[in-house]
Amino acid sequence: MSTLLKVHNLHMSFQGREVVHGVSFDVQAGEKLALVGESGSGKTVTALSLLGLARGAWVRGEIRFEGRDLQKLSDQEWLGVRGSDIAMIFQEPMTALNPLFTIGDQISEVLQLKKGMTRAQAWERATDLLNDTGIPEPGRRIHNYPHQLSGGQRQRAMIAMALAGEPKLLLADEPTTALDVSLRGQILDLLDSLQQKHGMAILLITHDLNMARRFVHRVMVMENGYLVEQGDVSTVLSNPQHPYTRRLVDSQPERNVFEPVDDAPLCLYAKGMRVVYPVPRSGWRGWFGHGEFAALQSADFSIKKGQTLGIIGESGSGKSSLALAALGLLPFQGQLQIEGQSWQKNAKADLPLRRAIQVVFQDPFSSLSPRMNVEEVVGEGLLVHAPHLNASDRQTKVLAALQEVGMDEDQFPGLLARYPHEFSGGQRQRLAIARALIVQPRMLVLDEPTSALDVSIQKQVLDLLQRLQRERGLSYLLITHDIEVIQAMAHHVLVLKDGHVVESASIDELMRSPQSDYTRSLLAASFSRVGQSG
Repeated sequence: MSTLLKVHNLHMSFQGREVVHGVSFDVQAGEKLALVGESGSGKTVTALSLLGLARGAWVRGEIRFEGRDLQKLSDQEWLGVRGSDIAMIFQEPMTALNPLFTIGDQISEVLQLKKGMTRAQAWERATDLLNDTGIPEPGRRIHNYPHQLSGGQRQRAMIAMALAGEPKLLLADEPTTALDVSLRGQILDLLDSLQQKHGMAILLITHDLNMARRFVHRVMVMENGYLVEQGDVSTVLSNPQHPYTRRLVDSQPERNVFEPVDDAPLCLYAKGMRVVYPVPRSGWRGWFGHGEFAALQSADFSIKKGQTLGIIGESGSGKSSLALAALGLLPFQGQLQIEGQSWQKNAKADLPLRRAIQVVFQDPFSSLSPRMNVEEVVGEGLLVHAPHLNASDRQTKVLAALQEVGMDEDQFPGLLARYPHEFSGGQRQRLAIARALIVQPRMLVLDEPTSALDVSIQKQVLDLLQRLQRERGLSYLLITHDIEVIQAMAHHVLVLKDGHVVESASIDELMRSPQSDYTRSLLAASFSRVGQSG
């Protein structure tokens, strides 16, 4: 294979602070290469430098594409490279796609600019590209706006846009982070087939070692801006030489939970639980009322004190609707009791239940107010559930809650006065857990609590949740698409598909002998990520 891209002694600095230190690597034509590391390791800025998109960065070193020095290109020459020679799939398609234009408009614009096509030709080719990426009914979907597509469909549309210029090198920055496990597998399979069809090289930027094992030929490991190890993927990840690589490989979730006693009291009980949403009817029928969409159909489940119930299923399966109903935030039909009490749909009457069941969301950056400091964020619940406390008592409880999740003033000077943006993703998630714990709940709803975190940070958060459950006897309603997290945390598992419970079993039974074809497909998709090694 010929060398497509050559990077030699790359240094990058922002405002005098160097963030990439002398990185060197090659990309061969037609190969698949991964750049792995945790958040802040320098992966994404290194990739952006290959397209001249690292705004505000001082870059020195050598970047050659097919022998051409990219560092010496004018702005006009860069326009010829971007999209045609090198294209990029960004991490979050909902923010990377323009919400004001249809998918067809955005793909056809690339084709008109890069290929000189007429509008009609570009729309026909854009439809073909959507079909190549596996979007159903591409002739109809091409007229949709990004918000009208599912997460997987938006990612496929972004891939179609990246391929429109027929690039020789595709940069894929965390292309499956926000997707369900089966969709992750589908996107990787799609990229694999498209790579073979078009003969392009792919540089995958990821913190997911399992994805690298499955997808690439070679892997490079980056820590704090340094390239600490690189080589054949099976060799590096099975026999890592650098301590950082070994730490990443060893950062898989471990199970360390107690089994609840047989006669443990019920924390939550649901029978025939159903969640429906009103939807408009088409035509004249819409004048006389609306239809309904059943997001959750007749679900039965229970959670004992000290037990974790895992909920798995793809997007649209009803997981979030179940969680919101359990939190009393969505109307539902059927029976639901928390410690023997039902939601009364009355703020004052429901106050004890609001204290008994708290929630930790997927993205702490969105769920924590940026206008409140740590003391205000963590202590907010006390203003509602313990209004008798004075400011000094509230601060004492805030410090105790922070200490419990592993954060204190010694480690973070001025901790209480800091704001959420001053912390890493894992630290913010600890703040979110402290915020939930401070009112002494008996149950936590955990909505994808680790999906946005690096592997080593994910393990730390799971270890924390396991310890808190053992010490406090907490019950968890755990929603996740990560089978490894389910294996580490859950005692019992509910599998949802299209709003229906297709399987309910203990974690041992589910892993040993799944009864549903759908469950088997979820497990197979997860194990293929773990088991394949390039």
